[in-house]
Amino acid sequence: MWTLPNLLTLSRIVAVPLLVGLLWWPHWEVGFGIAFALYCLMGITDYFDGYLARAQGTVSKLGVFLDPIADKIMIAAVILMLVSARHDDTASITGVHVIAALIILLREIAVSGLREFLAGLQVSLPVSKLAKWKTALQLVAFGALILAGALPVLVWIKLVGLVCLWGAAVLTALTGWDYLRAGVQHMD
Repeated sequence: MWTLPNLLTLSRIVAVPLLVGLLWWPHWEVGFGIAFALYCLMGITDYFDGYLARAQGTVSKLGVFLDPIADKIMIAAVILMLVSARHDDTASITGVHVIAALIILLREIAVSGLREFLAGLQVSLPVSKLAKWKTALQLVAFGALILAGALPVLVWIKLVGLVCLWGAAVLTALTGWDYLRAGVQHMD
């Protein structure tokens, strides 16, 4: 139970309040810089917890349960903090871009519910390659937006974040539809 992969997953969950605290003050560039480093570290641990669990043959029920929860908690917290920032902030998600953030957030909730329902039927819903690309774009988008708060003079960083956010939103909608279509086959 207390394997290195599970500890890495738990560390991501424990780090979320710290990440939120660092993003709390929108004009604190140093805080956003530290938040960016922490966000990157959390992303690295996300990769390594799964890799190590498979490589060491220590995939556990706890890890399978906690890993997607850790991912969703981190993404939801970052979305909330970036949307709640004041409209004049470099790192904020405002205007029409909130729609892209909502698409991502709502899909995460819907797919989690679908997976939970299908688990009760003992049906698994494997992660598609397109969903992995979605996750990569999503991680880059939010990382870039956090970094934009640390380096507000480099306006292009926010632009990269917003372009990746919309790319992730499109892939989110596509993969969400694919998962829903696959899941409906198991519903009465």
